[in-house]
Amino acid sequence: MNSILDPIVKSFQAPDLRRKILFTFGIFLVFRLFVFIPVPGVQREALSSFFQQNQLLSLLDIFSGGTLANFSIMALGLNPYINASIILQLATVVFPKLEELSKEGEFGRQKINQYTRFLTIPIAVAQSIGIYVLLRNQNIFNELSIVSLVAVVATLVAGSLLLMWLGELISEYGIGNGISLLIFAGIVGRLPVSLLQTASVINQETIFQTLVFVVMAIGVIAAIVFVNEGTRQIRIQYARRVQGRKMYGGNSTYLPLRVNQAGVIPIIFAVSLILLPGFLSNFLAQASNPTLASIGQDISGLFNPEGVFYNIFYFLLVVAFTYFYTAVTFNPEKISTEIKKYGGFIPGIRPGSPTKDYLSYVLTRITLAGATFLGIIAILPSIANAVTGVGTLVIGGTGLLIVVSVVLETTKKLESQLVMRNYDKYI
Repeated sequence: MNSILDPIVKSFQAPDLRRKILFTFGIFLVFRLFVFIPVPGVQREALSSFFQQNQLLSLLDIFSGGTLANFSIMALGLNPYINASIILQLATVVFPKLEELSKEGEFGRQKINQYTRFLTIPIAVAQSIGIYVLLRNQNIFNELSIVSLVAVVATLVAGSLLLMWLGELISEYGIGNGISLLIFAGIVGRLPVSLLQTASVINQETIFQTLVFVVMAIGVIAAIVFVNEGTRQIRIQYARRVQGRKMYGGNSTYLPLRVNQAGVIPIIFAVSLILLPGFLSNFLAQASNPTLASIGQDISGLFNPEGVFYNIFYFLLVVAFTYFYTAVTFNPEKISTEIKKYGGFIPGIRPGSPTKDYLSYVLTRITLAGATFLGIIAILPSIANAVTGVGTLVIGGTGLLIVVSVVLETTKKLESQLVMRNYDKYI
């Protein structure tokens, strides 16, 4: 425990790091205040009841930082920005000009960030209109005139852009990745409410199930840390070469291949796709045509979040997207070319194509472990609810994955800042 808290204690002792940490907490406070500013025209009781019955929207609410359940002016959360970032990452692989731009260092990164901000606006407009139509069909949102609808859409888009700006402020002036930290703050901010709800229903009959749930939660946190920190070290040996009277090379290093190479991105992809049948069934169920209404009811029953088919389909989607995103972000051919360019080789493996095949072989197998783990994390709420019967405390395996990952990442950044300060003292 001391080793975990040590970077935080030492960071508060350094004036510049203390200033960054306090700035980050100040942004958290602003964010939590905006969460409770509602958009007018929503029936709050009906909205709360709808979210309790719909696990798909509850899962989407995780990535909005808890703002969607309150339907605040930041109800869209960071979802439009996250979707825009994913689209730009995929476009970087497809379009050569964007790939060249991504290799131009700080300038290229700033340009891609600017394109991401521009793309966020139309995505936010589309999502705000979709959420309004969904809530109106459930009689949660009052019927609005064109002018009022434009005002609501503009408010939601502005709230999403404001939240994106707050995240960028944290990244520039605070500690850690601002977008991840804001999602982290939203998940942690809802935890006290979940604890109070759980405490209100605990009795002699449910105390054992609650203890089982707590043990499961501790085990899941330990597993997340273990998998996130797990890597396969590929040894790289560099050949010796003589230049003039000096000898260079001959040393060795390691290429770390992470077990969870894709992070939480595959779950975000899967959530975006798994929500579509639910939205489609809601539209078809209210159609005047009896055939369409029947199809909507069949789709709704098939994609019931508590059903077996839904959880199997969700699990397979996460596994498929993990392999897809890993293939996009890690290019064995490019890595093998770079190793060969600088005179390196994997012991026992010839440079060039054999190195590429070997890296693909290793990556495919360790990705299977990471993909299976992410799939289990995605369907963990259903598993925990079935085993323990406790549904009020389940923030989801995805929420735990985000919280633990952000804590680990932020702690590492604090440690790196402290190391840099120690180096500065000697210069």
